[in-house]
Amino acid sequence: MRIIPAIDIIEGKCVRLSKGDYATKKVYNENPLEVAKQFEAHGIEYLHLVDLDGAKSKHVVNHKILEQIASKTGLKVDFGGGLKSDEDVKIAFESGARQITGGSIAVKNKPVFLRWLETFGPDKIILGADAKDGKIAVSGWQEDSEEDLVPFIRSYKKKGINYVICTDISKDGMLQGPAFDLYAEIITATTDHRTEIGPSGVEDFEEIGISLIASGGISTIEELPRLKKIGCEGVIIGKAIYEGNIDLKQLKDFV
Repeated sequence: MRIIPAIDIIEGKCVRLSKGDYATKKVYNENPLEVAKQFEAHGIEYLHLVDLDGAKSKHVVNHKILEQIASKTGLKVDFGGGLKSDEDVKIAFESGARQITGGSIAVKNKPVFLRWLETFGPDKIILGADAKDGKIAVSGWQEDSEEDLVPFIRSYKKKGINYVICTDISKDGMLQGPAFDLYAEIITATTDHRTEIGPSGVEDFEEIGISLIASGGISTIEELPRLKKIGCEGVIIGKAIYEGNIDLKQLKDFV
């Protein structure tokens, strides 16, 4: 299971929110690159970078931070927040993103999101499926949609999506544990079982599912093995690191 620390950016600074509420903003470091370098120094390979200004503005804002981190560390960065146009996606990839995450666009403009998936392929495009009370939330979690979470993910899996980041918004930033049951439900509902008879006449059993990345509510290192056992491909950790509930040495040992 991949360990993916998160850096959320507002006005160029590393911040965290609670339940996506911008009024709860807490600044942890004014230099996101410094934070990214600390992660890399402890054996971390991946980074989840979110442009919260972009999510609110509906276009990419903090791409210079992405460019700094991508050029001055070896971290593999997935970038989200404000990706609404082909130009936004171009900026993100040219600034060094290895992957991009589309959330609101996947609800509000499905043809565009599917074109990105076709153009760049399923290894580059992540579906952001963030939910409140079982419904997908959009626009930096400021709006609810009518999309039900599990059918939404299943529909995009049929279109070729592999990577999915799912946040239970009620858990985000609360340090009260992740949505274990929700992730188990998603993995069960999106895993297809296929049995074929091989040349030797022996049944060949295959499970085909998504690569689910858990996000939101992580509070202790002990929760990580449980998420791995459920079948999560990765886990995004934010406030638990910044508040000292999980230290980077623990993550290094886990990795």
